[in-house]
Amino acid sequence: MRKLYKRGFSYVGYIRVSTDDQNLSLQKDALLKYGVDERNIFSDKTSGSKDKRVGLDKALEFLKDGDTLVVWKLDRLGRSLAHLISVITDLKNRNISFVSITEGMDTTTASGELFFHIFGALAQFERSLIQERVKAGLEAAKNRGIRGGRPRAISEEKMIAIKKALNEGMSKASICRTFGVKRSTLIDSLNRENI
Repeated sequence: MRKLYKRGFSYVGYIRVSTDDQNLSLQKDALLKYGVDERNIFSDKTSGSKDKRVGLDKALEFLKDGDTLVVWKLDRLGRSLAHLISVITDLKNRNISFVSITEGMDTTTASGELFFHIFGALAQFERSLIQERVKAGLEAAKNRGIRGGRPRAISEEKMIAIKKALNEGMSKASICRTFGVKRSTLIDSLNRENI
């Protein structure tokens, strides 16, 4: 296992490529040039969309109060804008700075802090847009007579016949046998119809 240089050094680097045939050299060279000690660079060879990234987890665990996490580019760190904001917010709460070399983002500077807040506002805006689109889509479907949720377990025609049989005094057990419906399905369907 490699020995990590920690004492008196505050830069910790993270680099990532999506596939095994891609090379980490470009990112690593940029971090070394920035001043990150090679022993403090963590890496992953996996898609950014993957939830589990061992190298990133190790880097985040390795960071301590006062350190700075350095990446070559923002998209190397976050799966999405929301995930990126979440990671950077967590770092900020732990008194850890963040630097993205390509974008020139440094949360220890006033402009870097502004950049971070703009990203936060964009993430919130993105969430709001998604919520609005979902609501609009549901409303449009409702106006066209399309009901959301799971499809009916019992067809509308069969349900009409079941209601008629219930009104005529047939027991639920008899209805299940006659119509070939499971009892739990019948009960759920009746509850959905408020019967």
